[in-house]
Amino acid sequence: MVKLRARCLLVGDAAVGKSALSHMFHSDGTLFQKNYSLTTGVELLMKCVNIPETNDSVELYIIDSAGKQTLVEACEKMWGELSLLCLVFDLTSEQSFANCSHWIERVHAHCQGLHLPGVLVGNKSELSARREVQASVAQEWAQSQGLEYHETSAKERENCDAPSPQSSTGLPLSLPRTSRDHPEPESRLDHRPYSHTQNIQ
Repeated sequence: MVKLRARCLLVGDAAVGKSALSHMFHSDGTLFQKNYSLTTGVELLMKCVNIPETNDSVELYIIDSAGKQTLVEACEKMWGELSLLCLVFDLTSEQSFANCSHWIERVHAHCQGLHLPGVLVGNKSELSARREVQASVAQEWAQSQGLEYHETSAKERENCDAPSPQSSTGLPLSLPRTSRDHPEPESRLDHRPYSHTQNIQ
């Protein structure tokens, strides 16, 4: 059995449901934040995830970063070296989808141009009557960026495993190559409790 380690960055505009999605994933669907609370820093969650059809597991560090533009620069300093990307937008907000281009550019700059495997997530799928972004459009854009695409509803507990390495066919293949053959140095990992919130005032 091999235990791998990965850092998954969760980014997107404010109020698209990043924190709700990360807490639902972390709690296996048992914890949904009913009251909205703006993330003003970086929240770090850790969860061990089994890789399908293997005896291996991933120690997945989920970095939930604030979406408000005035806070992003300070938060970016705590992203560290990343393994995976989970880019979230609100299916009822065309603007939050359009802003995904800005987010992907910032992530690419942070990673110094290196491709980061990941997934584009359209959240709030339960609000179908208010949908502004069609699945085909989001799917096409995701493919152009080398991302998988998933739609989810954190509120209705639908497809809330989006940050998981097995949620995208490309992710489990990339992790063993980087973590088995070239284990991450200790400096790249945050050794903190399973649930930790660090806020920047």
